[in-house]
Amino acid sequence: MMIEHPLYKKVTQTFRARFLRDPEVIVRAPGRVNLIGEHTDYNDGFVLPIAVDRAAWVASASCREPQATLRAIDMKNDEVVFPVNQVPTSSGGWSDYPAGIVWAFLNRGLRPFGLEAALSSDVPVGAGMSSSAAVEVAFALTWSVFSGFGLAMEDLALLAQRAENEYVGVSCGIMDQMISACGKAGHAMLLDTRSLERSYIPMPEGITVVVADSQVRRSLSGSEYNARRSQCEEAVRLLRTAGLPEIRALRDVTPVELARYGAALPEVILRRARHVVSENARVHQVVAALQEGDLESVGALLLEGHRSLRDDYEISIPEIDALVAAAMEVPGCYGARLTGGGFGGCIIALADTGAVAAIEAHLKQTYRTQFGKEPGVYAVHPAEGASYELL
Repeated sequence: MMIEHPLYKKVTQTFRARFLRDPEVIVRAPGRVNLIGEHTDYNDGFVLPIAVDRAAWVASASCREPQATLRAIDMKNDEVVFPVNQVPTSSGGWSDYPAGIVWAFLNRGLRPFGLEAALSSDVPVGAGMSSSAAVEVAFALTWSVFSGFGLAMEDLALLAQRAENEYVGVSCGIMDQMISACGKAGHAMLLDTRSLERSYIPMPEGITVVVADSQVRRSLSGSEYNARRSQCEEAVRLLRTAGLPEIRALRDVTPVELARYGAALPEVILRRARHVVSENARVHQVVAALQEGDLESVGALLLEGHRSLRDDYEISIPEIDALVAAAMEVPGCYGARLTGGGFGGCIIALADTGAVAAIEAHLKQTYRTQFGKEPGVYAVHPAEGASYELL
């Protein structure tokens, strides 16, 4: 039950203390880790994320004034106020995520109600677990419930993605918002990011996803993330000219076709394309291996994906590479790789549940020795997508 979660109590108590009344709705929206399929989503490709048991929580109540008063508990009780009947001014901070949701509703011709809310989250910020998508989906669902919009969860995910793309200014694909909105407990989601067709793959018993946070933070909008997207678009343009006129995105290119026409691409563009094309193939291979219970093959594919991100996509860093190598030194770890946007953030490791304690200890010891700081290490489990409770 939601009420048993400590963040449920935290946002409820903060709301009461700040607004001197009871909240009317509690919403939770999870973060995610991506098992495989990195930087494929904005190339119309395939991804295999899980929603995790870490989430953004919002306690809220409607108000008569056409404005939002939002308190972020984790930001030293930082509070913002902005209008909901006109496009809010961007602040460049955390409030751009809920403000972007208001912008997206208004652009769709929907008028969100005034709102008072308290926000807290245990999704690490900037660590590759989509803390921003969790906040966006949480507020999108909150306003949809209060304002009577009746939007499906898939529609809320698309609306939240548009807010991040066009209001916040990060060219993310649809994966993060879709898994936060539509995840399924105990399952990974195979998502076709072009058609939005989803299927759910049961995760085998007796294994755990271990997340290790490098504590290296990056800003997606200020990093090479948008540059990678532009390089992929350039690859498509050049491949069309070279002999693949029908392709719309790198998703449409097979490994055989890339080998045939890749000479038309500059070396850097070719490597970017090679990662995306090979990664799409790995997604389907991992799904097949999970369905067969072949964890050795799953682990080998995760490692192969990491090498591709490191060498062809060039978004890894020494701290991340060290964590991957350390995880693989522990018996019971099947595979590990960078997860998320890159340039810092987290790795994931797929391991026997009984090996989790040993992996955590070894990661911390190795990382302290090499970098003089301790990674955050925790086990995550496939959780349900966003939900709400009326009080």
